[in-house]
Amino acid sequence: MLAILKKEINTFFASPIGYLVIGVFLLLNGLFLWVFKGDFNILDTGQASLASFFLLAPWILIFLVPAVTMRSFSDEKKQGTLELLVTKPISHFQIVLGKYFGAFALIVMALIPTFLYVYTVSQLGNPEGNLDMGSTIGSYFGLLFLIAAYTAIGVFASTLSDNQIVAFIIAVFICFFFYFGFEGLSNYNVFSNLVNIENLGMSAHYNSMSRGVIDTRDLVYFISIALAFLLFTKLRIQK
Repeated sequence: MLAILKKEINTFFASPIGYLVIGVFLLLNGLFLWVFKGDFNILDTGQASLASFFLLAPWILIFLVPAVTMRSFSDEKKQGTLELLVTKPISHFQIVLGKYFGAFALIVMALIPTFLYVYTVSQLGNPEGNLDMGSTIGSYFGLLFLIAAYTAIGVFASTLSDNQIVAFIIAVFICFFFYFGFEGLSNYNVFSNLVNIENLGMSAHYNSMSRGVIDTRDLVYFISIALAFLLFTKLRIQK
């Protein structure tokens, strides 16, 4: 598994993909948070808060994570190397985990430079350091678990087609549905008498963690989503 993980990371940084992903993520966030006028601009809000970043990041990641994962298995299928890979003396689930953690590590690398935002906003506060660290730490944990779920969905989508663009579109659709779809459906009150459908979506659990409260129900939800799609991926490559 570690060999596959290292291979995935080396592949990302042996080509412009890894640098492009990190650059695009930081550039988009930087433009919206510090340059473009609007509701996301931290300087325009006049508050020492990273709420704009944590509101914007999940939407950028909906496109960024599938862009990283779209080649995971679709490229193997296109080149005809998937059959060779599954005959290696490691389990199918270890292959899936190697691919998964390779993509997950790259996205986390893109997240690390955003810690500079924490320092900057903290220094801009009046008085200095006037930043809700509990909420900020909770939001970063929320992003990590959100990335974990998005990555599992993206890796699964890459098994559905040998065309990377098709895999990308499928992953974006599934990520969007799980993040916003259930919240949108909850507005129609179709199943309100049976279940709180909004709690089936990622948005509700991510927002809960963003308040600085790490609830085990939120952790179990994200871990369950990630494990479910990793198991689906394992079943797909066994065919």
